[in-house]
Amino acid sequence: MDRGHRAVPHTADVRVEAWAPDREGCLAEAVAALVETFADTAGARSDAEADFTVPAGGDEDLLVAVLDEVIFRLEIEGTLPLETEAQPVDGGVRVRWRTTGTDAVELVGAVPKAVSLHGLRFSGTDSGWRCAVTVDV
Repeated sequence: MDRGHRAVPHTADVRVEAWAPDREGCLAEAVAALVETFADTAGARSDAEADFTVPAGGDEDLLVAVLDEVIFRLEIEGTLPLETEAQPVDGGVRVRWRTTGTDAVELVGAVPKAVSLHGLRFSGTDSGWRCAVTVDV
């Protein structure tokens, strides 16, 4: 299975889907999908790194926590991830971002406000991992 992501039309909100061979790759693709819904990062260069750990929990909880962190840092710090690496740790996940400030990118869409739990999906099969999430804008 290849890695990838896309935005899907959704009334008044943003819906993204992502897929990858493993859970951590799918999380990274979901972050990229979310960022692409509101920012044009072409040509942007990272000027900082950030990392955090999401404790063990259900897979959907991990997805929500990682995407919530994108929104939190966007609102509080004015930063967003350009590259995401995720590694499993004790049932949870350690996330490392290469980041840039919002002043280094062009905002092209509605800025996300919250991750919706309605219609949230994140699961793995023998052929890889897939997720779908709606984000309130």
